[in-house]
Amino acid sequence: MIKIIEQVNKAVNNFVWGIPMLILMVGTGILMTILTKGFQLSHIGYWFKHTLGSIFTDKHITKHTDREDKSISQFQSLCTALAATIGTGNIVGVATALISGGPGAIFWMWIVAFFGMMTNYSENVLGIYYRRKNESGEWSGGAMYYLRDGLGAKKHMKQAGAILATLFSLFCLLASFGIGNMSQVNSIAGNMNSAFHVPHFITGIVLMLIAALVILGGIKRIASVTEKLVPFMAIAYVVGALVICGVNYSKLGAAFMAIFRGAFHLKAVGGGFVGAGIKLALTWGMKRGVFSNEAGLGSSVMVHSSSNVREPVRQGMWGIFEVFADTIVVCTLTALTVLSSGLVDLNTGKVLSSAPDSSLVGEAFRSVFGSYGPMFIAVALLLFAFSTVLGWSHYGSKAIEYLFGEKATNIYKVIFVIFIFCGATMSLDLAWDLSDTFNGLMAIPNLIGVITLSPVVYRITKNYVDRRIKGKTEKPMLSAFPDIQRMQEKGLDESD
Repeated sequence: MIKIIEQVNKAVNNFVWGIPMLILMVGTGILMTILTKGFQLSHIGYWFKHTLGSIFTDKHITKHTDREDKSISQFQSLCTALAATIGTGNIVGVATALISGGPGAIFWMWIVAFFGMMTNYSENVLGIYYRRKNESGEWSGGAMYYLRDGLGAKKHMKQAGAILATLFSLFCLLASFGIGNMSQVNSIAGNMNSAFHVPHFITGIVLMLIAALVILGGIKRIASVTEKLVPFMAIAYVVGALVICGVNYSKLGAAFMAIFRGAFHLKAVGGGFVGAGIKLALTWGMKRGVFSNEAGLGSSVMVHSSSNVREPVRQGMWGIFEVFADTIVVCTLTALTVLSSGLVDLNTGKVLSSAPDSSLVGEAFRSVFGSYGPMFIAVALLLFAFSTVLGWSHYGSKAIEYLFGEKATNIYKVIFVIFIFCGATMSLDLAWDLSDTFNGLMAIPNLIGVITLSPVVYRITKNYVDRRIKGKTEKPMLSAFPDIQRMQEKGLDESD
């Protein structure tokens, strides 16, 4: 039975992650970049000021909402989204890309990230614009809602929008147990056993209990934990990687050359066709890039939609920063750490270390920090992967809420917590493969929604730029629904 599942999954995975699908994902980002006139570059100073810069200058961004208010702050929504995206993909995923696709894969990760910024931006804009409040007063938004209420509002598209919304929710629900749970926990358990000899079942029990305390408390408790955990883990990892790059600074130039050379490597591989090197680098770079920052999957928009922000574009800018921080910063530092540590032949791109992909970054840290290096990576992976579990628990709960109603979310959370123990104690090679498959399946309906609703994103962006940047007087575009539009207009100011 397992072999049949593996064969079926392999066939679906090859279809989902074929070149046409990767072209669709990058093509969507290119389309949104053109429509917004290269917003990620043309307004780079503006979105940096109103994301990273605003954390230190605008208390409204980090201020917690009142107890009775079910929304979370903009900073909390970013941290929860980053919690779900900064995970094993930034360590194990980058190592896998280097081993399977060579240094050139990193270049294609950058390309995915550059255009993915505008895909993620568009998802967030649509998420805020089409979100609704559920019976508990909590914001509910995401691809399922802009597919149903956005795409479905178009002529003769009501049924198509509803079907795509249901499919997206189903794929998201299944993915939450793969990429968002068992795959992450399995990596944690393996690394804790290798670094500290902790039995897998002990890791599973501890993580299950801690996760239960957080996840069962809902989005506000998850956000409260991630806003403390994410900055700490990201800064600690970045500092460690920078130290290694600093020690090996003389090799950084050669590392960058290996990345660019490998991205366009035309030499035949193993007697195969000329251009096979490019295909491997491109395919693995794009697959691991999407796995890392999740732009195009429609996942992080579900937590961004829980923000107390009023302006869709403001939350869209947090989406740009999310991809920038995840891939351009963290993944690049991981790659440079490995490439500059002598573990890869920078002329041929061949990996010289016999360490598996899950331990390759640990070996790079060992070269500078000795035996403490792998231990540091084990702890970093623990924090990265566990935070991903917390973020994805919210995505899965929103999918189950859409499919079966809000009351079903409590049952889902209990099952999700139980699966954490399963993930720690089982061999899950198949779970990793299934994660890639469901990731890709999520992207299909989501990208259909983003492309068909791209004129809406264009109008909202133009409206915001005209009002906020050019100083024109226009009615703001805050929601597709008149009642929410009126509510959001009240008290609208520059901090929104």
